[in-house]
Amino acid sequence: MELLVDLKKELDELDREGLRRRLPPIEALEGPRLKIRGRWLLNLASNDYLGLAQEISSEEATVLAQKIGAGAARLLSGNHPLYILLEKELERLYSRPALVFSSGYLANLAIISTLCGPKDVVFADKLVHASLIDGLRLSGAHFHRYAHLDLDHLERLLQKHRHRYRRALIVTESVFSMDGDVPDLHGLIALKRRYEALLLVDEAHAVGVFGKRGLGVGEELGVLSEIDLLLGTFGKALGSYGAFLITWPEIKDYLVTKARPFIFTTALPPLVVAASYLGLKRAIESPQKRRRLRALARWFREKLEDLREDFSVETPIVPFLVGENEKALLLAKRLFEAGFYAPAIRPPTVPPGTARLRLSLRADLSERDLAPVFSLLMEPL
Repeated sequence: MELLVDLKKELDELDREGLRRRLPPIEALEGPRLKIRGRWLLNLASNDYLGLAQEISSEEATVLAQKIGAGAARLLSGNHPLYILLEKELERLYSRPALVFSSGYLANLAIISTLCGPKDVVFADKLVHASLIDGLRLSGAHFHRYAHLDLDHLERLLQKHRHRYRRALIVTESVFSMDGDVPDLHGLIALKRRYEALLLVDEAHAVGVFGKRGLGVGEELGVLSEIDLLLGTFGKALGSYGAFLITWPEIKDYLVTKARPFIFTTALPPLVVAASYLGLKRAIESPQKRRRLRALARWFREKLEDLREDFSVETPIVPFLVGENEKALLLAKRLFEAGFYAPAIRPPTVPPGTARLRLSLRADLSERDLAPVFSLLMEPL
């Protein structure tokens, strides 16, 4: 078949460029370690920042859940009582309406493609997540990418283009997933006010980690009420699966009525929603884990001489840039052989020429666990 021949050629070319991806053969997971090909490795590739994913037992979740499958989309008969329980808890914490989605990817597709169209314009940080970019493309809206964290560039784009369109949306992450850095949220809020735009902040990597109760960077900076669309996830620090949006009542109602990725998706199983509820409650009640994680991140960056000017020094995502794809693969192999799991991150996940190891820290790791990593990173390839 001609298609299969073409695909094999393309895969072979990706192999030569060091860009072909393969699923890791993970045999077991236990706390901060995983087992591959009979070897136990320290896991430096997990987003389970507080170590909750394996603390929440299926027995605990089963106490809340009465069945496994939801059986239908939420607008039919899938809106089981645990959804209502979870959204009420989110609304209590954030003091605004909440809407739970089946994944962060679907949430970002739904939000942007539903709220924006050909008469609208979106301004997105150059490094926002692929799900946000796909939402932009699906929406049909005009969009502009501003240089990463560069609010001067963003304002120039707003000055030039905002007046031509009905609605404007500014899109950013609060902790960027590949670089672990944070934007100037106060500056973004000032711009969204000045140019009458909505502000969407993807807090996927910040929920559970930042803020007094773990509600994210918005809580850390005291600006939760200024974020029009706050996207959080249960699949990272909260240890479960799914995502949630915090927004205004009219926006929630409009998304429930019009958002295709929400309307036409089967509801999450009660067992999963129960685990998300338990993870949320446990994360809120774990300030000591947050302090431990942030202190570990600061210590790790001090060792790498990667100190920054603001609290982004305490984000648990630590990129170690290598540049070339092949070198990143070799470095990942070196760490693997020494007992550490840190896969190479290559384009298109990151821009060309910026292949790296993305080291993810967890509250259940120690300085002693991580000490051998520094010499492995620094030794010439």
